[in-house]
Amino acid sequence: MMDELCEKIQELRESRGWLESDTAAILAKSIIIEAAELLECYQWQEESIEIEAVKSEVADVLMYTISLCIHYGWDYKEVVLSKFDDIKRRYPSVK
Repeated sequence: MMDELCEKIQELRESRGWLESDTAAILAKSIIIEAAELLECYQWQEESIEIEAVKSEVADVLMYTISLCIHYGWDYKEVVLSKFDDIKRRYPSVK
């Protein structure tokens, strides 16, 4: 059911008291905020980015996204795989 990554995220959130305060809306807003911070890494220079900052922001986006899936009881892997089917239906292969 819940893999090791989800368990670690939940343990972190629980140990910080975030499980009690995080709503779906807060998690969704946090995803957007962290995605904006990721974009800031590329705002002024695309060639010489700070790769550690990019990794940190990607981690934040992923953790909030997985947390939102957990909040709704969704398996994040199934959510992504179901999107593959939608993409294949809407966008035909070019090969």
